[in-house]
Amino acid sequence: MNQLERAIEAALFAAEEPMSVDALASFLGDAEKPDVRNALKALAETYEKRGIHLVERGKRWHFETAPDLAHLLRKEREQVRRLSRAATEVLAIIAYHEPVSRAEIESIRGVQTSGGTLDVLMEAGWVKIAGRREVPGRPTIYATTPEFLDHFGLTSRRDLPGIAELKATGLLDPVDDAYDDLMGEGEEEEPHEAPEVEEDSTDAA
Repeated sequence: MNQLERAIEAALFAAEEPMSVDALASFLGDAEKPDVRNALKALAETYEKRGIHLVERGKRWHFETAPDLAHLLRKEREQVRRLSRAATEVLAIIAYHEPVSRAEIESIRGVQTSGGTLDVLMEAGWVKIAGRREVPGRPTIYATTPEFLDHFGLTSRRDLPGIAELKATGLLDPVDDAYDDLMGEGEEEEPHEAPEVEEDSTDAA
């Protein structure tokens, strides 16, 4: 292990939050970004068979417990958060089309989306407000967070499953036609009628 790898290792152990290549290069002073990237890859290989792994989530690096050992560190069994069908659909739409406004979400789903659904996703730490769309009314737009990638074990949004995989899980029913249309896989349809009022539960069990 060379001196740069040791310095990056120390910096990541001491950091309170995951760090990007840019942040590490700046923190280490005169380190070149390509050298930092190579050192991170080397460190990740070094830790691959250890009890902790060095992983990249959303272009930020951090150490985490090896998946097969995580249960040893839990004093209490974590309650699994279950999302409502509406929250799952909204999360999928945001992930594939971010940044996206509430009106755009409703256009895809064909029903109105309650504020509580978005609140659940933001409380879970998976969705954040990403600013406002520069159009009349300046609607709020939403995007996923690094915590979303980390929770689902994704390095980046490029690792999201394809449309066919989502259909197989049933996540696109009843909005699969809208997804097909947006992805260029479906035929043109008549404009939707006024959205129905959604009657769903936004509670997470």
